[in-house]
Amino acid sequence: MLTKALIKNQNIETQKIFGFWLYLMSDCIIFATLFATYGVIVNNVANGPTGKDFFNLQCVLLETILLLLSSVMHGLAIIQMNLGRKNSVVGYLVLTFLFSVGFISIESAEFLDLFNRGITPHLSGFLSGFFTLVGAHGLHVIFGMLWMLLLISQIISKGLTKVNRIRLTCLSLFWHFLDIVWICVFTIVYLIGEV
Repeated sequence: MLTKALIKNQNIETQKIFGFWLYLMSDCIIFATLFATYGVIVNNVANGPTGKDFFNLQCVLLETILLLLSSVMHGLAIIQMNLGRKNSVVGYLVLTFLFSVGFISIESAEFLDLFNRGITPHLSGFLSGFFTLVGAHGLHVIFGMLWMLLLISQIISKGLTKVNRIRLTCLSLFWHFLDIVWICVFTIVYLIGEV
């Protein structure tokens, strides 16, 4: 009887994580569509600015480093979760959050600077694609940060329960997925756009 209950609990956990993988695949399709659209309209600048005119690769590189460091911190949180160290998990999640705040701050400053200089999505297809793709990634990061704050409060108040472990695992999948998407954005939009 105990074995059946354990198997049932493992099946529920597996189903939740599998369901989250399905969500990530749908998100992957969304980003693939955004990348494809960007690839089609990247040269449609309508006599407006191109990426070479306003990309600041040093800031984008700093953004990339911050996001990758946040991912390393999240990985360390998962290791601490597997060791049952609640306080260490919370500490690494706070570090993850702080690195992501740095990432979002730089991206927001970049967008604000562009808007202040009159570089907006309506000027060309390239700018529409740029703001949509980079902005969609930024919104995903903000969503992940909110999720992280909620999870930190849940772990502080309830500990490393089975439910919180599943949630932390799903957040880890989401966070690493965002890193992969950002590496593609960094390469396709910024590095290739600077050439």
